Parts: sequence; structure tokens; C-alpha cells
Amino acid sequence: MGDDLLAALDPVQLAERAGLRPDPWQLAALRSRAARSLWNVCRQGGKSCVAGVLACHQALYVPGSLTLLISPSERQSKELMAKVLQVYGATGQAVPADAESKLTLELSSGSRIIALPGSERTTRGFSAPSLVVIDEASRVDDELYYALTPMLATDPAARLLAISTPNAVFGWWYAAWTAGGALWERTRVTAHQCARISAAFLASERASMPAAVFAREYECVFSQITDAAFLAADVMAMLSDEVVPLFPAAAAGGSAGAPPAPADVGAYLS
Repeated sequence: MGDDLLAALDPVQLAERAGLRPDPWQLAALRSRAARSLWNVCRQGGKSCVAGVLACHQALYVPGSLTLLISPSERQSKELMAKVLQVYGATGQAVPADAESKLTLELSSGSRIIALPGSERTTRGFSAPSLVVIDEASRVDDELYYALTPMLATDPAARLLAISTPNAVFGWWYAAWTAGGALWERTRVTAHQCARISAAFLASERASMPAAVFAREYECVFSQITDAAFLAADVMAMLSDEVVPLFPAAAAGGSAGAPPAPADVGAYLS
């Protein structure tokens, strides 16, 4: 079986051709066919490199496909595209490029990879991507995420990959990780599981930064926002479905600005 056919069937072959030696979690991630995946992986854990391999594999071996790379900023999008281009170059440009830039790769097969900054306005013009990669997903706002998912509606084989270190205990990525149910395949990799990060380095980092920051960056633990006026748990504890609304008409969808009838006010104050 030829090398190109092996790479088409197994993204791990493409990764190794690009000079990568995947960790066990990376092997599983490269071979996963889950429709929606969350990678909660520590800093320098290799998540962006593997995502770059998957994006390049999609473009090379699925002619006419569209892959979108989404990051919170243009700089981060360029960094992720750079990893894609590195893998593509290692293949000897197995499929010739019609156009190549820091944010775009267009192949003669009709496949495209487009890197976009994290703005809802910049993503709505695209339709039917076969792969969407959201980098630093815990820092991509809810509005952008909800603008992305409808793009996947018409392709049953489309995939969504959201990779990140954790952030605060709110937002769509936190909700997907903690309460997304069977919709998501989840992968968690701490720095202690990464052979490239030494115990001595982690010890020095632990000694030099707040415990919550170390836990977030290296142990994949969601944290409170350090400058928040209230803890997220305290805010959530103030919410209850059991409390009777003061103005039922407004709660039921009536005019929120209309004052209640005097009799209604008396009933609640008595």
C-alpha cells in the first residue's frame, strides 16, 4: 500500500510524515471520528499541532472541502494556519496550491482552509464547512459559537473541534465540558501527562504563580475570574425557578415596562 494511501486512511501517517511523534492522546485524537470534540489540554500540550494535521488531512484527502480555523484574534489564527502550512509543506505539496497566504490555503482539488479571527461578523458568509476548528475555544464568545454551529446543518459528516485550556466557569465551552452530555467527545490532558514538560519546570511554575493560574494552565481546571466582584457559584446560587415573579405578566411575556395594577401590588406586599 502506497504512502499516500496510508496517509489518506490514517491521519497519524500524515503527522509522522510532518516529523511529529504523537503522544498516546494525540494518536486517539487523530483517529477519532467524533462529530464534536473538546480537547481540554494544558499549555504546550500539542493540541494546535494535532489540529493542524487534521485540517491539512481534510483538505488533502477530501476534495472540495472547506475547513475553517477560528481563533479569538487574527494573530492566533495565523499561528494555527502556520502549523497547517508546515504539515502541508512536509507532504511535498501532495495536492498543488492555487493560492497560499498566512490566512488561506486553496488547493487545485477545490479544497480550502481559511483562518478567521474570532468575530461573529467575519464568519456568517461561509456555509457547509466539513471541519471547523475553534482554537482557544474557552475564550471565544458565545455569540460567535452560536453563529458557527448552524453551518454544520447540511453535512452529516461535518466535524467541530474545540480546543483550549480552561478559562472561567461560564460560557459555552465550560457548559459543553461540564453539561454537554453525549453530544461531545472529551479529552483532558494535564502537563503531568505530557512527557515533554519536565517535573522541574512544573515545580518552578507552581512556585512562581498563583495556585488558580497554575491549575488552569497546567492542570486543566476551570477557575474563577480573579477580579470578579462575586464568585460565579454565588451568582448561580441566587437564581431559582421556585421564586414567584413579583410581576407575573411581565415574566410571562407581557409588557415589562407597564406598571402592575394596584390590587396586584397590594397582594404581593400584604
